[in-house]
Amino acid sequence: MRVLRDNGLTILLFILTLMTVVGMMLTGWRVYNHELVEHGTSQIPITAYAASGHFLSSLFENWESEFLQMSAYVMLTAVLFQRGSAESKDPDEPASQDQDPAGKCGNPHAPWPIRVGGLAGLLYSYSLGIALAGLFIFSFALHLRYSADAANAEAIRHGQETVAMLDHLASAQFWFESFQNWQSEFLSTGVLVVLSIFLRFKGSPESKPVAAPHGDTGA
Repeated sequence: MRVLRDNGLTILLFILTLMTVVGMMLTGWRVYNHELVEHGTSQIPITAYAASGHFLSSLFENWESEFLQMSAYVMLTAVLFQRGSAESKDPDEPASQDQDPAGKCGNPHAPWPIRVGGLAGLLYSYSLGIALAGLFIFSFALHLRYSADAANAEAIRHGQETVAMLDHLASAQFWFESFQNWQSEFLSTGVLVVLSIFLRFKGSPESKPVAAPHGDTGA
């Protein structure tokens, strides 16, 4: 039970992720087979759909936008402020996140890169942003690959020529797929930053204390 208590947020979020991916696959499979029937093509089993550009392009298109949002959010909140927001550091007060980790190199409980110092310590100091940016690039590349596969499958059904992946990168279709998700991620983050100035949710670390003045900054 202690494992569930200590890790309940992560466990639930990954269960919900798996459930929604399965739901996306099942519903997308039905939609795709309906399109195939309309074009006079045989339906495909769900195993084939799971490896198709139609499914994987949509999957990684969404992952790409989420990792873009999170990496940008981590990096921007390190240097920019929003007075009164629970999502911002206080512009008038020193933040614990800005402390020089070199002073903790002798702490036996500090992460090992901090104890080692040097380049390892420097990279670890920015490792969250680096990891999220890397996941964005990885998802972007997979979105591009499978979006090209989906576009080529559609072209074949209509008797048109297929295109190379780099040509698809320059297409309006690919960037429409990306921008339609990117804009919503930036909007939702901006809305959260602003709403956390005036609104509260008791018990959430993403909210200020319920009785905190609107001008207080930071959770």
